[in-house]
Amino acid sequence: AQDPEEKKIALELLETEQAYVSRLHLLDQVFYTELMKEAKNGKTVPEEVVKMIFSNISSIYQFHAKFFLPELQKRMEDWSSNPRIGDVIQKLAPFLKMYGEYVKNFDKAVELITVWSEKSPPFQELIADIQKRKVCANLTLQHHMLEPVQRIPRYELLLKDYVRKLPPESPDRADAEKALEMIFMVAKHSNAAIAEMERLQNLWEVYQRLGLEDDIVDPSNELIKEGPVLKISSRNSTSEKYLFLFNNMLLYCVPKVIQVGAEFQVHLRIDVDGIKVRELNDTQFPHTFLVSGKQRTLELQAR
Repeated sequence: AQDPEEKKIALELLETEQAYVSRLHLLDQVFYTELMKEAKNGKTVPEEVVKMIFSNISSIYQFHAKFFLPELQKRMEDWSSNPRIGDVIQKLAPFLKMYGEYVKNFDKAVELITVWSEKSPPFQELIADIQKRKVCANLTLQHHMLEPVQRIPRYELLLKDYVRKLPPESPDRADAEKALEMIFMVAKHSNAAIAEMERLQNLWEVYQRLGLEDDIVDPSNELIKEGPVLKISSRNSTSEKYLFLFNNMLLYCVPKVIQVGAEFQVHLRIDVDGIKVRELNDTQFPHTFLVSGKQRTLELQAR
């Protein structure tokens, strides 16, 4: 007899999980372990670098190899008498929050591999040597490292499909729907964590360009737009300025001639609260506008 659709998807989940655990084994037990051994011997790179590259891959590997995969295997063996996986996935879902750390670290990890491969030929040789092995299937370390990043979205897709194919009266329906909801929240959590990290990273870079002025550095600020303008002082004189618009303030800056440390000096800070912007129709100076706030009024020209 033909297997019901939902069983096919459950089997696909099991098969992809087996392949995934092999990939995690390769990352943790082969790459990480061997690179760590050489780092301890002081032959390649500092131990800290290896730890930073692999983040919390060991915990992720242990969880899938020792808990999730065996539970799933047991379920599929008993499918004829107990056709359900929803409850097992509910147990899995909270642990997927572990991925937040790994996913957030991913770009940094890839960058470290590149930087240290240039700095340390023995490090590069060891990675190349492992990559030549049959188990690597001609793929790079970076390629294998991408797998955990893509795993949660994969669970989400498979489970969505599973729920869709379940007969309405299935004993697994309530559990599977709850499991899907939990996986969805975890996926959202990890995407939000990445977005928040990128926002703070960008914000920090802007603060560095502004010379880390104490009263400006605030993690809750949001940069909305930035760009060069000309300040019109009189009918025949203009000077180059630069604006940073945040959710709560407009920074009116002067580009520094000698860029040591900061790129700009903040000349004026205008609170967004109560600010007015008015376009001017000036034939001599096109694209000009007035910005007036509690602190000052400026006549500016955009490109």
